[in-house]
Amino acid sequence: MKTFYSNEDILKMGKEFSRRYRITQGAKFQIKDAATNDITDRLGSKETARWRARSFLDCANQEMAVLQEKLYAQKTYALLVVLQAMDAAGKDGTIKHVMSGINPQGCDVSSFKTPSDEELAHTFLWRCALRLPEAGKIGIFNRSYYEDVLIQRVHPEFLQSQHLPPKRITRKIWRERYEDINAFEKHLTNNGVVVLKFYLHMSKNEQKKRFLKRIREENKNWKFSSGDIKERALWNQYMNAYENVVRATAKPWAPWYVIPADHKWYARALVAMAIIDTMESLDLRYPEIPDEQKKTLKDAQKLLKREK
Repeated sequence: MKTFYSNEDILKMGKEFSRRYRITQGAKFQIKDAATNDITDRLGSKETARWRARSFLDCANQEMAVLQEKLYAQKTYALLVVLQAMDAAGKDGTIKHVMSGINPQGCDVSSFKTPSDEELAHTFLWRCALRLPEAGKIGIFNRSYYEDVLIQRVHPEFLQSQHLPPKRITRKIWRERYEDINAFEKHLTNNGVVVLKFYLHMSKNEQKKRFLKRIREENKNWKFSSGDIKERALWNQYMNAYENVVRATAKPWAPWYVIPADHKWYARALVAMAIIDTMESLDLRYPEIPDEQKKTLKDAQKLLKREK
């Protein structure tokens, strides 16, 4: 028999769960210790976990709609949500379900794929800097500038296309890029852009199941490419790259959430709750109307009431 909680209780519980996956000091992070599936430990049986995760997501969707309206009206902060993951981990579905209740006018989604010639002619942060959210908006990056310390780390030959001076391509380049990213995110934070970063941590076995499903079901064939298998063969190298990223760039002002993603419904609920938790910490409010403007509103009200 399920116990029914108030929305306030559900939000409190969900936020507490999401905080368990937040990393603000990454020096000791080891990806082998990060869970890809721990619902039975955290939420009870699978059936109970599904019900609770659904409750988390439903309440978060409602709360996010209210908070987003205040964010948009106040125009003091912007929120940048960065999503990173291996192929088939559920980034697109997370965006769809977590952001389902908000006003599209206040949210921009940017997907970063293979860089164009123009993008390669600029610094690695340039194309993402162009898509940063303005004050009052939520910006979502489906992949991001972190690709340049993930894919390029696994495929260092890709650096040759970035028009870098040869003397800059050394073993120090990854440390230098981490430093650039940390400075960039600190700059954003200093200027009112709140940075939240999510790594959807899926197991290799779960990726195999999802790839097979994409091949088996015709309406999902378009999601699969032969390149997915080639990258899968480099799984250990990617895990090492993700570990290094979290170690180097998890900061109090730009935390990483390493989200267990073997169950999409659990991952989505955790992401939603982490966003709610952060937005609530901003003490968002509707703008105060000056007394002079209040008088104008009252005058307008009187005129409207006189109309026949």
